[in-house]
Amino acid sequence: MSRKPHVKIVVYVPEADADAVREAMGEAGAGRLGNYSFCSFSVKGTGRFRPETGATPAIGAVGKPEEVAEERIEVVCERARAAQVIEAIKRVHPYEEVALDVYPLESF
Repeated sequence: MSRKPHVKIVVYVPEADADAVREAMGEAGAGRLGNYSFCSFSVKGTGRFRPETGATPAIGAVGKPEEVAEERIEVVCERARAAQVIEAIKRVHPYEEVALDVYPLESF
C-alpha cells in the first residue's frame, strides 16, 4: 500500500443488496491494494432496528422491531476518495439511514 493516508469504510447492507453496494464502492475507488482493485471483506450477521414515527423503512413497518440478514462490508480507501465512496454507497443502498463507519488507518 502507498504512503497516502487511508481510511477503512465499513457499511451494513441487506444481503440481497450487498453486491450492488460492493460494486459501487469499487467503482468509486475503494478497495485498491497495490495492483489489486475491488478488494473487500464481508461478514454476515443480523441487523436489528425499529422504525420510528416519520421513518419510511425499506424493510419492516413503523413501530415494529425488525431483523434483517445483512452483510458487513469493509474496504480500504484513500482518505481523499472517502466522500465520493460514501456518496456512491448512499446512491445504491436501499435504506434511508445508512449505517456506516469510517476509521483512520495508520501507515507503517
